[in-house]
Amino acid sequence: MPLTDMQIRKAKAAEKPYKLTDGGGLHLAISPAGGKVWRLRYEIAGKEKLLTIGHTRTSAFRKPERPAQLRRSS
Repeated sequence: MPLTDMQIRKAKAAEKPYKLTDGGGLHLAISPAGGKVWRLRYEIAGKEKLLTIGHTRTSAFRKPERPAQLRRSS
């Protein structure tokens, strides 16, 4: 089952690192320090590999704010 935006935002640091699976080998790894990184597990010639795709920023999931001038005129 694919991860939802809410599940990603609510994932908090724990004593040990853990993963939230997204499916197809893709998972979100959460470190004890609170860092979130996307990783992809795959296999080539019978050997399992792990590719780190990138960090997750919680601000990336929020809607961009409207400029102050637009807020005042609304």
